[in-house]
Amino acid sequence: MTQTTLSRTREDRVLAGVVGGIARRFGWNSTIVRAVYVVVSVVSAAFPGLFVYLLLWLLMPEGEG
Repeated sequence: MTQTTLSRTREDRVLAGVVGGIARRFGWNSTIVRAVYVVVSVVSAAFPGLFVYLLLWLLMPEGEG
């Protein structure tokens, strides 16, 4: 069994594929991960969530295919 690396997804992307890539890496539903990410970002006054997303966008490589 090969383990998927952490990378941005091209197939399951809404903006940059960051959350879709995280969901794919751990085998989670991307819609639920997106909803949780939005709720956590709003509860934390949005700035930290946006900063983390932008940082991950820069650091995570784009996935294959």
